[in-house]
This record gives sequence, structure tokens and C-alpha cells, in this order.
Amino acid sequence: MARSNYEYPGYERSGAGYWTKTTLLYVLVTAGALWMTLPFWWTLTTSLSASPTAATVSFIPAEFTLDNFLTLWRRPDILLVRWFVNTVIFAVTVTAFNLTFDSLAGYALAKVDFWGRDKLFLGFISTMMIPGMVTLIPVYLILVELGWINTYQGLIAPLVAQPLGIFLLRQHFKSLPSALGDAAKIDGCNEFQTFYKIYLPLAKPALATLGIFTFMGAWNNFQWPLIIANDNEMYTLPIALFAVRNQYFAEWGLMMAAALIIVAPVIVAFLAAQNYFIRGMSLSGMKG
Repeated sequence: MARSNYEYPGYERSGAGYWTKTTLLYVLVTAGALWMTLPFWWTLTTSLSASPTAATVSFIPAEFTLDNFLTLWRRPDILLVRWFVNTVIFAVTVTAFNLTFDSLAGYALAKVDFWGRDKLFLGFISTMMIPGMVTLIPVYLILVELGWINTYQGLIAPLVAQPLGIFLLRQHFKSLPSALGDAAKIDGCNEFQTFYKIYLPLAKPALATLGIFTFMGAWNNFQWPLIIANDNEMYTLPIALFAVRNQYFAEWGLMMAAALIIVAPVIVAFLAAQNYFIRGMSLSGMKG
């Protein structure tokens, strides 16, 4: 029977040295957590303050108000609902496509035996070394020829699959026993049924990890929507924040309210799937 970490020689759980190290560790971790939380807290308090200025650094609102959020809602030139819907459509669709295509490719590269499989996987991984700026103009010109500029399909199509997601899921599927698939095939499952009914449910932690990474990347994506969306009604929230900053640069409460609206869904998504995220990060690191 395996021993607990506490049972190994030299591991002390009592005495002045143990409590000193433990206390110091908790103090450092708490200080680091508070330091990383301060920018978000300042954004929150500024958005809830009346008439804040750039020189004001207040961690408790001197005069609590929701006017900044109401102003974002009421001003006719700020299409908050439309921008929010655009961002949700963009982020959710990109995430769904990535989970679908990356899981299929990852399973094929891990469990399906075909000629050139490892070389194909190496080719996928090699594309991660190509800077995105190299392919930016060719992809844009292709979308121009297709007439997809300033459209949802133009925003989404270039991001429907990512080599990092294929690598992550391939490593996870590689760590799962092949005997599970062999047993399923003996019972009459075809290749897709083996993937969908056997391996995919076991990949939930890795899928959650990839989903969080993809959703956060799409939600916060600034460069690609800035290039494709040239109409105010096609803006996503990061582009909208940039436009609000240029137009209302002196209204810090308004800008911080817009920033809070952008970051809140990402925080909620991470908190909702954090257990799967931690498990996926550990499992995807197994040798394959």
C-alpha cells in the first residue's frame, strides 16, 4: 500500500520550524493573491463610483452608483446588447467547433492506426511555430474573395480548429487504455461509436480545459475582429471597449464598467469548470 506524503522520513508536521514555514507560505500566497486581485477590484470600485478620474485610486467607492452601467445601456451610440450577442456567438461557436474538430483529430491521431499518422501529427505541431502574422494577410484575402468580410462566418471560419487543441486531446486520448476500444469493437461498435460512447466521456477534463482556453481566447480576441468587422454592428466587446475608450476617454467609470462586462463572463466560465480544468491540465500531461 502506498504511503501518504506525510509518512516519508524528514517530513515534519509539528514543531516551530514546521509552523514557521507553513505560516510564511500562507502569508506569501495570500499576498500574491491579493496583489493579483487588486486590478480587478479597482476596476469594480471605479465602475461603481460617481465621476471617477484617472488620478483617483479608491478601493472603496466614495459615492456608490450604478449610473455607469445604466449609461452604457441607455446611450444610443453604444450598442451594448448587439456587441454582447456578437461576442457570445463568436466565442461559443468557435469553442464548439474546436471541441468537435480537435477531439476528432486528436482521437484519430492517438487511436486510429493509419499510414503516416505520426508524420501528420508532426505536421500539425509544426504549424504552431508559424507566427500568426505570416498567415494573416493570405487568410484575409481568401475571405475577401469569398465575400465574408464583416460577417459571422468571416470571424469564425479561420478559428474552427487549433493545433494546440489537437495536441492536448491527442495526448489525453493516448493516455487512455486501448483495451477499452478493443472491447467496444468486439461488442459491435464501429470507430465513431467507439470514439463517441467510450473515449469521449473519459475526455471530459481535457475537453473542459480546451473549452476554457478556447472560450477565453475567442472572447478576448482583439486583432481578428478588428480586421474583419468594419461595421459598428459587427463589433465584439473588445473592439467596442476600444471604441468607447476613444470616444469617452475622460469617463473612467464608463470605461471600467465596459471592461467589467467583458471580463465577467470569462470569470464565470472558469469558476464553473475549474475542477475539470485542473484535472485536465494534470491528465493531459501524462506520457503518451
